[in-house]
Amino acid sequence: MTISIGDRLPDVTIKKAGAEGAEDISTADYFAGRRVVMFGVPGAFTPTCSNSHLPGFVENYDAILARDVDAVAVVAVNDHHVMAAWARFSGAEGKLVFLADGNGAFTRALGLEQDMSAGGMGVRSKRYSMIVEDGIVKSLNLEEARGQAVTSGAARILEQLQTA
Repeated sequence: MTISIGDRLPDVTIKKAGAEGAEDISTADYFAGRRVVMFGVPGAFTPTCSNSHLPGFVENYDAILARDVDAVAVVAVNDHHVMAAWARFSGAEGKLVFLADGNGAFTRALGLEQDMSAGGMGVRSKRYSMIVEDGIVKSLNLEEARGQAVTSGAARILEQLQTA
């Protein structure tokens, strides 16, 4: 079942990638008492994720935080080493929080997995963005078109934060 607006995020242990290495975090603890913009991507370093989706959130990072947001997080079904390298490569290290869902447990618990085995990528995350307040999904934007980051992009999140 796919997560919906009004649902509480599932509690799953994932890794937070950082300059100091990986840290196990409980999603329930991470999102508790905070307003977080989170977006999910099929894979770090993939073309649409690296060239379209992530850059919008990096460029609009300050504008998003200015709307009473505590953090901007990106999650992918990649290991923490890949997510840390992507943070460095993208220039987002120290800004965005890179969450590594290496086994896809969080993505499956959200009901947002997709089978990309035909392309050699295995099970990955659908492309999405959401606003989460104290662990509750307040908005959810699922990207329907492959290779695009419009519905789930930073501009859409900024619109939603303006009206929230």
